[in-house]
Amino acid sequence: MTQTTEVAAPPPPPEPRHRRAGMSTGDKVRFVLRGFGQTLITLGLVVLLFVVYEVWITNIYAAREQKKVTKALIKEWQKENELALPGSADPTVPLGTGLGILYIPRLGRDYHFTIVQGSAVPDDSQLEKGPAHYKDTQLPGQVGNFAVAGHRVGKGEPFLNIDKLRSGDAVIVETRTYWYVYKVLGDPAGQNPQKAHSDVPIAGGGTVSLPGRVIIDPSQGQVLDPVPTAPGQGTDNSADKPAVPLMTMTTCHPKFTASHRMIVFARLAGAPVKNLNLTMPQSVLSLYDEVGT
Repeated sequence: MTQTTEVAAPPPPPEPRHRRAGMSTGDKVRFVLRGFGQTLITLGLVVLLFVVYEVWITNIYAAREQKKVTKALIKEWQKENELALPGSADPTVPLGTGLGILYIPRLGRDYHFTIVQGSAVPDDSQLEKGPAHYKDTQLPGQVGNFAVAGHRVGKGEPFLNIDKLRSGDAVIVETRTYWYVYKVLGDPAGQNPQKAHSDVPIAGGGTVSLPGRVIIDPSQGQVLDPVPTAPGQGTDNSADKPAVPLMTMTTCHPKFTASHRMIVFARLAGAPVKNLNLTMPQSVLSLYDEVGT
């Protein structure tokens, strides 16, 4: 007879000393807030990196491109190539190449940017090299509207501080053949270019009233007309013929956005000065002393 040995069942596991209780309402709130805070920190870092890229990294790239286009322009000038500027037989300047150098005494003695030839509306590939000429507008010194666009923040930011320009301030454009001095419109005595207006003559008689500076909607392209019109300062002048050389500078407004455009109008002041040996003449140098820079 076989004897059966009973095997004792293992003892049950000991009861945990403390059972995990469900999350309280306070715990849930803290959990959500912690996750929300971590998300905000991550988003903040992403925004910070974007700002660093837009403001500093793009400036480094733009400075390199500006240096290249300036070097190429000076090299052409030294070869006595007039780059199809006013008076040349061929009015075409290749897109993305330099056509002149911009100086603004109010913004300092070290302020200078080569203006590149842009499309009808300059694109980023051109604006990243420097301020860009609106191709369908006049060239420096010509009767009509010579219009230039420039970035305000990042990508070289050539027009970062054009809001500091006052009525009567000089805007200088150097070409291979001449130095052109434009003066910001408005009342130099008052100096605020947004409050005063100048009467600009139109061929055949009449005038158009323009401020030195105005803020517009991006759709208000009449500021690029041959006889530009500031919104609220008269009717459309696209069919009128200009009588004097004008210059229009455009940039984004306010800083870090593109919701509006800041426009600065200027008019050629006096006869152009011959560009001898690619050296700034004394009559132009003296403009820096007028602003104390």
